[in-house]
Amino acid sequence: MRRLVEHYNRRDVLDAFLFISPWLLSFLLLTLGPLLFSLYLSFCHWDGGSLDRLNWVGLANYKRLLFEDHRVRVSLYNTAYYSLISVPVGVVLALLLAMALNQNVKGIIFFRTIFYLPKVVGGPATVVLWAWLFNPAFGPLNTFLGMIGVPAEWRPGWLNSEVWSKPALIIMSLWSIGGSMLIYLAGLQNVPRQLYEAAEIDGAGEVGKFFSVTVPMMTPTIFFNLVISIIGSMQVFAQAYLMTNRTLGDPNESTLFYMIYLFRKAFEDWEMGYACAMAWLLFGIILGLTLLVLESTPFWVHYEGEKK
Repeated sequence: MRRLVEHYNRRDVLDAFLFISPWLLSFLLLTLGPLLFSLYLSFCHWDGGSLDRLNWVGLANYKRLLFEDHRVRVSLYNTAYYSLISVPVGVVLALLLAMALNQNVKGIIFFRTIFYLPKVVGGPATVVLWAWLFNPAFGPLNTFLGMIGVPAEWRPGWLNSEVWSKPALIIMSLWSIGGSMLIYLAGLQNVPRQLYEAAEIDGAGEVGKFFSVTVPMMTPTIFFNLVISIIGSMQVFAQAYLMTNRTLGDPNESTLFYMIYLFRKAFEDWEMGYACAMAWLLFGIILGLTLLVLESTPFWVHYEGEKK
């Protein structure tokens, strides 16, 4: 009997491995393998050509990017600037938008769809639209500023200006807060109505209900969106790359974000080992920020039914 059970157990295990083998094989070949290879490359010098030209250099790449390459510091500053503004603004605006769309009124599905569409519409069409909006000569934004009496010399140069280029990209990033809005909307619809009724009995107004009921009940969702937004903002690339006509940082490196500089080192200078070291440094930064936010959750994230 025992041998029979062991036979069936081994057969079940074998069947299970056969069942997951397509995923397991693709994970090993397409995810784990390249990941480990990139870690190895970060300690090497390689131009992306023949593996015969791959040379071990130890910690030289990390020493260079941490202490010698000033553009790494510039790109980290630009990325931090972008993240510190775009993340909190995006998180707050998405929550307020979700609250506005969490109403039982006629046609609300249409408006939810309209605000979510920018999240799924991307690519060159979006870039052309925003490039037109930000055009300092004939774009609608500066045209409107001129109509209300703002002198030409006071109007922003947007993507042509070292000062306004990052704010322009931050404004553009808010175009796609529909994804966070949808997550907030799902969370808002799970807040028990009885809590709002109890707050009304206690004399709370709309603002009081927002801070005493909505915000505490939504903190798990806020936490999720915050982490996702931090990760996304630290990897900003496509919109800056396309909006600056693939100049990789102009004007005057004000849009030289970390991922853009990594792209330059990998596919313009063909320093694959150095680019891999940059990627692993970014991984460490994102991991550290995520763990920092995670460690802060006991102080501000409240789960339903949790005892404090």
